Amino acid sequence: MSVTVLVPDEDGLHALGELAGVRPVRYSWREPLPPEAADAEVLVPGAHRPEERDAVLGALPNLKLIQLLSAGAENWIGSVPDGVLLSTCRGAHGGSTAEWVVAVLLSIYRELPGFAADQAAHRWNLHATDTLQDKRVLVVGAGDLGRQLQRRLAAFDARVTMVGVSAREGVHSVDELPALLGAHDVVALMVPLTSRTRGMVDGKFLAAMPDGAILVNAARGPVVDTDALVAELTAGRLRAALDVTDPEPLPADHPLWTAPNVLLTPHVAGSVTGSKRRSYAVVAAEIARYAGGELPQNLVHGEY
Repeated sequence: MSVTVLVPDEDGLHALGELAGVRPVRYSWREPLPPEAADAEVLVPGAHRPEERDAVLGALPNLKLIQLLSAGAENWIGSVPDGVLLSTCRGAHGGSTAEWVVAVLLSIYRELPGFAADQAAHRWNLHATDTLQDKRVLVVGAGDLGRQLQRRLAAFDARVTMVGVSAREGVHSVDELPALLGAHDVVALMVPLTSRTRGMVDGKFLAAMPDGAILVNAARGPVVDTDALVAELTAGRLRAALDVTDPEPLPADHPLWTAPNVLLTPHVAGSVTGSKRRSYAVVAAEIARYAGGELPQNLVHGEY
C-alpha cells in the first residue's frame, strides 16, 4: 500500500513522485478536495487563510502528519488535530537566512547604502569604513539557522558566541544572556517564535547592549519589542537590521521606516532562487521516513 500525500503545487508532485510507497496528489485550499483526500495520511500545506485551513483539516479523516514547507511552526501550534504529527522544514532555509545576515552586516559596516547615495549624487567620498573582521557576534539560537550563521561568520574572522535554550559544549544557556549582551558588537536573533521568545528583546535587553551595537532580527517580528527598539534607534544609541517586524507587513506610516540607523527588508531572507527545491528536498526526506515506518526528524514537540 502507498501513503497518499496532498501537495499544493506541481513542485510537490515532482519532488515526491519518485518516492517508493508514496502517492502525491495535487490539491488547492480554494477548490473542492480531490477524492483521494479521503485516504490522505500526509498534508503539505500551501498558502492559506485560517478558515480555509480548518475546513481542509476537517475533511481529512485519515490525516496522520502535517509536513510544513517552512522552518517556523508558530502558525500551526494549537491548530493541529489531536493525534496528528507536525513536522517542519528545518534545514531548508538556514543557508539563505544566514547569508542575509552576513549581507546586512557587511552593508552596514562597509557603509554600502552611503556609498550608493554618493554614487547617485556623483560624489567621490573617499574614506575608511568599519569591518566585520574581529567583531564579537552573539548568535541567539543554536539550531540550524544559528549554526549556518556561525559557519559563515567564521569565514569573515568574526568572533561568534552561540546561545541556546540550554548550555552544552560550545553553546551558552539563554539564562546567560544578561551577562553576555554587553560584551558583543552584534546580536543576531535566529530563534523560533514561542511563548518564551515572544517579546524577549525588550527595553531591558536592548539597554544591556553596548553603544553602537547592531541588533539583527532574522527570526520573527514579535521576538522584539518594536517600541523599545524604535526608542533606541531614535536616540542614536543602537543600530538594527530587520528582515521581520511587528507588525508585519509594516504600515506605511510606521516610525521604523524613518528611524535612523536601521536597514529594513520585507521578510525576504529565505526568499531566494532554489528555495522551493531545497524545501521539497527536506519534505521528501521527511515523508520518506514516515512512509518507511519511521518518525520524521523535524517533529514539533510542544511549541518547537
